[in-house]
Amino acid sequence: MPWDIWLIFLVLGVVLPWRGRARMRKLLAMPHVSSMERLSLYASTIAFQWFAVSIVAWRAWVHGFSALQLGLTVPDRSRILVAAVVGASATASLQWLNLRRMGRIPVEARGSLQAIAERILPQSGVELLPYLALAITAGLCEEFLYRGFAMAVLDHVGLRAWAGILLSSVLFGLAHSYQGRGGIVMTFLIGLILGTSRLAYGSLVPAIFWHCAVDLVAGTAGPRYLTPGAASGGEMENVVHYS
Repeated sequence: MPWDIWLIFLVLGVVLPWRGRARMRKLLAMPHVSSMERLSLYASTIAFQWFAVSIVAWRAWVHGFSALQLGLTVPDRSRILVAAVVGASATASLQWLNLRRMGRIPVEARGSLQAIAERILPQSGVELLPYLALAITAGLCEEFLYRGFAMAVLDHVGLRAWAGILLSSVLFGLAHSYQGRGGIVMTFLIGLILGTSRLAYGSLVPAIFWHCAVDLVAGTAGPRYLTPGAASGGEMENVVHYS
């Protein structure tokens, strides 16, 4: 594998997890996160993800990876559209049910999840729109990086399909290590599902829809269950997930 491809994998497996944990430690050390600080967090994360995708797409193009290899084609539009819509509806429903379940757990028993939610979830309508832009960005960019590029490279070097799904899911889980051990495990499992869909449909489209659905529901329903006090101040009734 060329040195720049190795470098990209090093960034995905080491640099991004380190960066996420460092940013979260800084946020958790703050007694209060202002609206401007949250908006800055959303904007910087969006910019960083699109910058990363542009670099990775450039290097993939230089090394001759095709749109088909990267999952950027739609070989069977009707089948993929049905899978995208049905899967998005199912994942959105499961996310909503999970958030409602978490909301029934006593606050003191939620651990680091509560502290993270209080600092990164949108607390007003002004914050909600940029947050939703972040959710869509994460669905597009992370699917390209982990299910598109990473799986294409792993397949190119001769790994079996199941090994590509497994390793890309490990990278995906590590990227969310700022959420703690539970976050790593849950994101790894989600990665397995998304990677399987990438293989089954030959396209990133279903995985993008499913990923976006999870994040969008989190952003529009999460604070109702996890930070109801902050979200009920008259500015916004429904608003979680920091991808």
